[in-house]
Amino acid sequence: MDKNDIKFLEELLHNTEKDSAISQISNIANPLILHVYAANYNWNSGFDIPKAILENENCDFGTGLLMFHCADGYRMLENPDDVKTSTLEEWKDFLVQIYNRLINLQFKSQNISFDPELTKVQKFKLKKNNPNIPDILLDKSPGSMFDIMHFKKP
Repeated sequence: MDKNDIKFLEELLHNTEKDSAISQISNIANPLILHVYAANYNWNSGFDIPKAILENENCDFGTGLLMFHCADGYRMLENPDDVKTSTLEEWKDFLVQIYNRLINLQFKSQNISFDPELTKVQKFKLKKNNPNIPDILLDKSPGSMFDIMHFKKP
């Protein structure tokens, strides 16, 4: 990413109203910018922006996997009933949507790698409880690893 991309991301992350950010996200053509934005997103701010990232046709599989794990997808893998019975409708809908897109490989590219960094013990326990969990949700995704810049709020 060049200096202009970095400046754009900083502005988008820290100084842009939600509706404007969603509009701008829908027009981002660079999958890496979407990935870095998702990695820096404050997940306490709701799911409107992550949905916009997911709906952008340039969202990479690795970014989808990153968002799945950032949104506590591990809990869905660990105990699907917790998610099904949750009263947090927005969270539940987002997890189900991203889960389905991931397992059905509904992404244009797989060029950005993300590693959920689950231990062998975590993977073993998840698979023991549910042998049908797709490995693609547990393992490092295909593509290149990028050093994610973290933008601190000024």
